[in-house]
Amino acid sequence: MAGSHKAGAASRGESGGSAMPRGRDKRSRARIAGITGLSVVVLAVAGGGWIYLKLNGDIKTFDDGGVSADRPAASTEGSNVLVIGSDTRSGDNAQYGHGKGDIGRSDTAFLLHVYGDQKHAVAVSIPRDSLVDIPPCKLPDGNWTKEKHRVMFNSAFEVGETVQGNPACTQNTVEKLTGLRVDHTVIVDFAGFAKMTEAVGGVGVCVPNNVYQGDLNPKLGHKGSLVFAKGEQNVSGQKALDYVRIRHGIGDGSDIGRIQRQQAFVGSLIKKVKGNGLDPTSLLPLASAATKSMTVDSGLGSANKLISFAMSMKNIDLHNTKFVTLPWRYEGERVAVVKPEADALFAALRADRTIDGKDAAGKSAASASPTPTAAAAPPASGKGVSVAVYNGTTTKGLASKVATSLRSAGFTVTGATTAATQDYTQTVIEYGASSEAKAKTLATHFPGAVLRQAKAPGLNVIVGTEYKADGADAAPSAAASVPPAVAEKARSADDSICSNLSYG
Repeated sequence: MAGSHKAGAASRGESGGSAMPRGRDKRSRARIAGITGLSVVVLAVAGGGWIYLKLNGDIKTFDDGGVSADRPAASTEGSNVLVIGSDTRSGDNAQYGHGKGDIGRSDTAFLLHVYGDQKHAVAVSIPRDSLVDIPPCKLPDGNWTKEKHRVMFNSAFEVGETVQGNPACTQNTVEKLTGLRVDHTVIVDFAGFAKMTEAVGGVGVCVPNNVYQGDLNPKLGHKGSLVFAKGEQNVSGQKALDYVRIRHGIGDGSDIGRIQRQQAFVGSLIKKVKGNGLDPTSLLPLASAATKSMTVDSGLGSANKLISFAMSMKNIDLHNTKFVTLPWRYEGERVAVVKPEADALFAALRADRTIDGKDAAGKSAASASPTPTAAAAPPASGKGVSVAVYNGTTTKGLASKVATSLRSAGFTVTGATTAATQDYTQTVIEYGASSEAKAKTLATHFPGAVLRQAKAPGLNVIVGTEYKADGADAAPSAAASVPPAVAEKARSADDSICSNLSYG
């Protein structure tokens, strides 16, 4: 950079010593104006470079060596971003929230699916108490844990008990749960959240009832003073953090109710950012606040990558930015995932189907539909392929019927029995790392089936309700769609901030 400054000084010295003929005054003034304008552009670019360097210096990345090798296939359309809210009390976060402890914990998580047309997006909130399977995860000493079954979702982030948490483990868990490949993971802590709300000048929220200090901290032992008055208001910093974290004394007091308010808040934040304008003056304070307190995967580990990704979503309008919650039901004090609806939801996202059933993959008409030859292709021979059959429905004898059909097609059926759960809608084909080609052969007998790579070797088919019960090859099913029960409860970023703030 020093050499550049010297070269610039020499140039100015040479031009400054030359005389300017009178006859060329007009053209010279025009040239000077042009050079001045160019200088402004150069300064802007130079300033931008300084900004990029500053932002780059603030961005932290996590070790994604802990991301599982057993992952869903990458999608050619759309992308998925896992956003994790960390409530660690270390560093700048000590001044926010209540409680103690230096182990990174996750209070909030959602998977943002950005559709292939880059005009639609949906965020799926995952309740922290959801009972899920956590696949093997990497520990700080380099060893890997064993798979855990039916444990709380937010415990994935605590694996290893480190201050920074275990985002790779949470990513592995989300991929196993959804069958979607997570392209990027972003962790936002207390301090980052509070500073971002301050950077945009506060966020509009709606409080359904008066809230007191004792509601924020049940251990206080008394009601305390008023923190939030009922009604609409603008919040930032600590107050914004209190609003999205509060559970007791507001709405129905449930974690699901808190998710509803968090979705409304994020929608309101997006509305505020867009309202402020997507210009550098408005975005720089927000970007600076965000990068100081965010941790991202290596794929977003530079200002260039982060800003490029953010700007790729600029054409998604508020109404097409949706929020839904993973289909759930209470199971004691925990939350069980409702399998048929959850499977259908994630199948729709894998197919890039929007909440209202549109194909938003961004494909051309020619590539979106199979050719007549492909559609008419007969199911492939199963010679040399061994498969275990599981009945994922309540239809008695279905596994045996499917096994008979597959044997007649040349497959070797190693077993036919009932699946661990009988709530499958779509048929699922699970295959080991070396069995992908065989899985695709098997899939020709189950149009519309979901292919999912598994840790264990071999080949399994779990038959869902969309398979024909008479044992004949399944007809191509209708395009995957979001279940009505989920779609009806979806929130848009342009919805009223006072609507649908609590479950029940």
